[in-house]
Amino acid sequence: MEESTSSRSERWRERFRYFRLNIKKGLPFAAGVLAAFLAIWLYNTILPAPRPLTPTEVGNIAAQVLASATPQPAFSERVYQIIQPSLVLVQSKLSGANGTPEDSLGSGVVIDDQGDILTCLHVVAHATSIQLTFADGTQSTAQVTNTQPQNDIAVLRADNPPAQLVPATLGNLNAMQIGDQAYVVGNPFGLYGSMSAGVISGFNRSFQPTSGGPELKGLIQIDAAANPGNSGGPLLNRDGQVIGIVEGIVNPTGQDVFIGIAFAVPINTAGGALGSPPD
Repeated sequence: MEESTSSRSERWRERFRYFRLNIKKGLPFAAGVLAAFLAIWLYNTILPAPRPLTPTEVGNIAAQVLASATPQPAFSERVYQIIQPSLVLVQSKLSGANGTPEDSLGSGVVIDDQGDILTCLHVVAHATSIQLTFADGTQSTAQVTNTQPQNDIAVLRADNPPAQLVPATLGNLNAMQIGDQAYVVGNPFGLYGSMSAGVISGFNRSFQPTSGGPELKGLIQIDAAANPGNSGGPLLNRDGQVIGIVEGIVNPTGQDVFIGIAFAVPINTAGGALGSPPD
């Protein structure tokens, strides 16, 4: 009986020693877990989570970001920057009735690296002298090198061109549709480098110039403002590419002022004058 009791006591002591040994082994881990929970509790107590933003606050932040963002420039601004270096002021002395000289004012655009300039034939027809003013202020006399009377187009070449010519980029008229944006840049009434904006109003229009000459066909109709001095200047798309050469305006009163309808010769037609001999 005593041996049995002694044996049980020994077993219990052995179990206690085993339990105490396991407790000692697991104590560092338990302490680490407790320390981690304590650190999290202290962090959340000292630095509480931020308060969620209200819809009004979110809207105010978005408005501030949008207000500070730099807006993209308007298409018209970019178009003008692109075409302005290629713009030319054309001033001519014409042989008028009874030999009386007349002044003619128009616009032109440098079209290639050789310095060819497209303008309207009626701006320089029968001219005794032609004076060009380029975007950099360079002035030069000029000669007519090619003409296309059936489309009222002339090609000029400066006698003393500027050191650097900036030809315009030609656009694809076939990619244009009625309603597309259209820009006119020229020298109305001698106001150099003036710009107006509108849309393409129609294609394949016909126009009888008031100055005489053949009826012009296949024209682009636009509502961008054009006035005397714009003739020969470029008609541009929103990418600053030349899609036409401004021809003239329609005014039932017979006055040379714009009332909403102007015409331009398509660039694919006008450009054909570069390869045709003068008439």
